[in-house]
Amino acid sequence: MLPATLFESAFNSSPFGHYLLSPTPDAIILAVNDAFLKASSRTREELVGISLFMAFPANPDDPDDTGEADLRASLDKVRATGLPDTLPAVRYPIPVVLPNGQTVFEERFWTSTSTPIFGPGGELACISHSNSDVTAQVRSEAAVRESEKRFRALTNATAEVIYRMNPDWTKLHYLEGRGFIKDTADTNPYWLEDYIPPEDQELLHREIARAIRERSVFELEHRVRRADGSSGWTLSRAVPMFDAAGEVYEWIGAASDITERKAVEEKLREADRRKDEFLAMLAHELRNPLAPIGAAAELLQRMKLDETIIKRTSQIIGRQVGHMTGLIDDLLDVSRVTRGLVELDTEALDVGAVLHEAVEQVMPLIQARRHHLALHLPPAGTLVAGDRKRLVQVVANLLNNAAKYTPEDGRLEVESVVDADRRLCIDVLDNGIGMAPELAARAFELFAQAERSSDRSSGGLGLGLALVKSLVELHGGAVSCDSAGPGRGSRFSVCLPLLEPQTASATPPRAELRSPAQPEPLRVMVVDDNVDAAVTLSMLLESGGHRIAVEHDALRALECARQFRPQACLLDIGLPGIDGLELARRLRALPETAEAMLVAVTGYGQARDRDQILAAGFDHHLVKPIDTARLYALLGACSHAPA
Repeated sequence: MLPATLFESAFNSSPFGHYLLSPTPDAIILAVNDAFLKASSRTREELVGISLFMAFPANPDDPDDTGEADLRASLDKVRATGLPDTLPAVRYPIPVVLPNGQTVFEERFWTSTSTPIFGPGGELACISHSNSDVTAQVRSEAAVRESEKRFRALTNATAEVIYRMNPDWTKLHYLEGRGFIKDTADTNPYWLEDYIPPEDQELLHREIARAIRERSVFELEHRVRRADGSSGWTLSRAVPMFDAAGEVYEWIGAASDITERKAVEEKLREADRRKDEFLAMLAHELRNPLAPIGAAAELLQRMKLDETIIKRTSQIIGRQVGHMTGLIDDLLDVSRVTRGLVELDTEALDVGAVLHEAVEQVMPLIQARRHHLALHLPPAGTLVAGDRKRLVQVVANLLNNAAKYTPEDGRLEVESVVDADRRLCIDVLDNGIGMAPELAARAFELFAQAERSSDRSSGGLGLGLALVKSLVELHGGAVSCDSAGPGRGSRFSVCLPLLEPQTASATPPRAELRSPAQPEPLRVMVVDDNVDAAVTLSMLLESGGHRIAVEHDALRALECARQFRPQACLLDIGLPGIDGLELARRLRALPETAEAMLVAVTGYGQARDRDQILAAGFDHHLVKPIDTARLYALLGACSHAPA
């Protein structure tokens, strides 16, 4: 038989806490081993002989401390049944004395088993109670649960797709698709075919192999099959999870739906491409008139030119300057309209009169290309509310396009009908080059142009239709276009709200324009720091019989004004020293020029520039290159004004 000391040694040497308790309800501690003394930070003298519940009482200030009650119930059960009872991870705070003498309760968690020990006669001699401090384990498990809770909350809060892959990415363990792509709850070995279009599978294989080889983060933008069967784009990112041995046991990934972003990027790339095409076209269109202007200037420098050559050369320069001015006006017009800076002068308009005026504007081009035009007017008295000048511009723009993009001897047609929605629809049709569907879909976008040959023979900047759309929408209308395809002609439609005849009367016919009377000679001061511009303008005015003084500096212009006493002053705005605005204010303050007509001759043509110029004291605003007919009219009005 083994000696009793051996059992005592085994009791004290156990790594788990043990103590023997009396079989009575007060559970007197009869013996305790070293492991429990260490775990509870007590001595044998402090515990043996006293009640377990006096040594480790419940915390009266902690309503959640049920450790003592749980242990009493377990011991009661052992006494009642004579069978062992186990408590798994019970929270049982124990009192601990701090170095400053204060007693506090320290949270602990214990697993314990109470086993009845019977005497020779079968009576309950004592209860063997073994326990283990599992506080660290419980806290670790709680931390894991909290981490999982937060992870789940995060995945629920995010719109991103969450997925898990096995180490070599051959099986998809789980995927929550968020409605973007289909869910996968069970292992799916065919995920690549299910989720990735064939054109991106090789790219995905390559990037996955790199991530596995480098044991690094996988990140890739690629196409994906969406839940609705369509193709979309995703940004997928997965991180490797390592076990204690440093081996990857899983990949955790998230994928974002970037389909809209990709579509926007594609639109930006397309817009950038069209912008580049537009700039190339603009450079071409501006260089074209410069060539004949340069040649004409060189020709005029030669001696012994007869009057016929001089006249033809001047006409060439005038036409080309007019062309360049038109291009610049188109650019500024589109800028003003698209930024909402245009105010409409709205009135009741007879549509027939608008169509006639638009046709008159385009007729020279139509005749030059020998087109046949059919004009179908609406019933007399058909009215719309609009700005006459702008609506004529809209129809003329559409007709001009039709004439340019229709081969010679083509057919053009203008129809005007009232649709079921009581809108007046003006259709411009041609049998010209037509459009592919993708071009028709974006014909009214800024800078939209069809492919053209390198000679750019049709000209244009891709601004006209964008301007048409903006102007029509300002009138509360809508535009559309369609074509049966390249070489099969086009139809452009403008629909405007109809104005009932009884609500307004059409604009009365405009007075016939008459040529102004020949102006009397005036004293005119020209101020421009561009010497060539000032000299050529002065020569032009001198040819009309006016007396001219030319200055290139604002301060010298003030001195000149006191002596010359000009009746009209043509002033540049961007002058050195003091600008043209300040010069105008000072001229107004001089008695010699207080009543003179001040005309701004400038490259600044925006509406805000005009407002600023007029506020500085100018009477008129002319944009370079100036309209000489208008300048002559202003000088004529000045010469006939009462003194």
